[in-house]
Amino acid sequence: MQRILKTLLITLIFITSAQAQDQMKIPPYLKKGDTVAILATARKIDMAPLKPAIALLKSWGLNVVTGKTVGLDNNQLAGADWQRATDFQEMIDNPAIKAVWCAKGGYGTVRMIDRVDFTKFKKNPKWIIGFSDATVLHSHINNMNIATLHGIMCISVPNATNEAKESLRKALFGETLAYTIPAHPFNKKGTVTAELIGGNLSVLYSILGSMSEPDYKGKILFIEDLDEYLYHIDRMMMNLKRNGYFANVKGIIIGGMSKMRDNDIPWGHDALEIIQDITKEYNIPICFNFPAGHIHDNRALILGSEVTLTVTESGTKVTFN
Repeated sequence: MQRILKTLLITLIFITSAQAQDQMKIPPYLKKGDTVAILATARKIDMAPLKPAIALLKSWGLNVVTGKTVGLDNNQLAGADWQRATDFQEMIDNPAIKAVWCAKGGYGTVRMIDRVDFTKFKKNPKWIIGFSDATVLHSHINNMNIATLHGIMCISVPNATNEAKESLRKALFGETLAYTIPAHPFNKKGTVTAELIGGNLSVLYSILGSMSEPDYKGKILFIEDLDEYLYHIDRMMMNLKRNGYFANVKGIIIGGMSKMRDNDIPWGHDALEIIQDITKEYNIPICFNFPAGHIHDNRALILGSEVTLTVTESGTKVTFN
């Protein structure tokens, strides 16, 4: 009997330990007096465009430090790959820094991500904030079972709506986060609770097959994009479909599909029509026109967090649990 009880106890400890390892870590929420670091992981940026973002953080009672990448100039990029990686490394390893806010997107984060050592970060995670090219960071870190914050970047602040800025504040300070939006004719009704993943469609497409690719199975997928040819949207969506990603997700949220381009011979469908046609066969809740992405009303989303997506005839509700 003692041997059986000992075996059961060891099994229970093993299962509990495994569950703890699989559980998503939510970084500590901010409080007044905490320090946020602003840096560039992709395109270059000077100090002047960052002043509104710095003022916003200070209005929330937070302190601000800027990284060494601010002001660096390496053609399009904010310094060499090693400089951007080193700046990011120093900020995530610094215990005094409670959040890291990407100054700007564009392209370049994927060039520095593999130079970063996340050993200390895994033990003491902090909020990583941004969208667009920062999708690389979100997916890479979500794979470590650590939540991240998809929201406006520093350069977005002057044109962001009050709702977008307030949603970022609520997310950072751990206040209730829930959105109710109008219905869209392409929506598919249903309710599901699952982990939220995703970000920029082009970036997600570009990291397929890499160690930064997110695990789509059983998740709610959020996608958005900007300034793509319409046939590119079709090509990326078809790739995800043919590789079984849409068959594995439990729900889809489509954000802004902004400033799309077309060829001299028109593709014949806009971005939402393309997405609706490719996803219509799946019996899962799908929400169109969610206010997030390359739009002024870019609401904050906690990627890696469990959310409840409810799509009805009257509208859509997304609640962060």
